[in-house]
Formats: sequence, structure tokens, C-alpha cells
Amino acid sequence: MLHRFEVANIKCGGCARSIDKALRAVPRVTGVEVDVEKGVVSVQAGEEARETLRTELLRLGYPEAGSAEGLQALAAKGKSFVSCAIGRFGKD
Repeated sequence: MLHRFEVANIKCGGCARSIDKALRAVPRVTGVEVDVEKGVVSVQAGEEARETLRTELLRLGYPEAGSAEGLQALAAKGKSFVSCAIGRFGKD
């Protein structure tokens, strides 16, 4: 099943690499595609994985668009900054 998420805070290829690496580690994920320009993450996984994927995106600092407000949104921006930096420099 294809899960599509419009997410906040994606800015570059570093963000995309961090998202890709983290989501591929989720059990039963068979494919990940990140469109930086559109802010869309598409994940091929079982139907039951949707909530796990949404939670993982939030943990990384890329919450589903409109789902984080106030302090939670601010915290997500900070996490995405760190995640982005890791993705840029940790190209393993």
C-alpha cells in the first residue's frame, strides 16, 4: 500500500536522506520517495504501518502538514534542523 504524507520542514536533500534512512528502518517498509520541492513523502508499506510512519516523521521533525502547532511545531523545526544536518553530513 502507498502511504502519502504532506509534511512540514523539508528543505533539502539532507532532509530527504534522513527521512529515507529512518523510514526504511521501519518494519515492512519496501520503498520510500521524498519530493523535497512538494514536501511530500511517499512510503510503500503495509496498511497497518500508517500511524507508525506518521509518528516516525514527527520524531524526526517532519510532522504531517497541519498536525503540529505552537510549541510542538517549534520543537519539530528544531528536530528537522538536526535531522537535516545529519542527512547532509552522514551520507552512509
